[in-house]
Amino acid sequence: MKRIVTVAIWAAFAGLLLPGAMAQAQTASSGLRIAAAMEPAVTDVSAQRRRPLRRVPIYRQEWAPDVYPRYNPGPNAVRDCTAHYVQEYRPSGTVITPRMNCYWRPG
Repeated sequence: MKRIVTVAIWAAFAGLLLPGAMAQAQTASSGLRIAAAMEPAVTDVSAQRRRPLRRVPIYRQEWAPDVYPRYNPGPNAVRDCTAHYVQEYRPSGTVITPRMNCYWRPG
């Protein structure tokens, strides 16, 4: 994204700094004025090419939760968790991170 913005800024500066880039008003001859009046006006909407709508296929799959267990533990199940800290050795040095282990037990 930064590259696109940088290129756009450079292009704008290059357009402003070029000596021949400045627009100058000119008068058209009367023959050109009449020819331009006879042509139908082109608008932005009519100038765009119409493309057919693209259909994206959707495939239905059976939903599966991203948690364990993938079964129904029962109506009175309780989630039992134990938490502890673990040392992790990283390039920046040893750090202590929390870990948690959980399981379902009958309530």
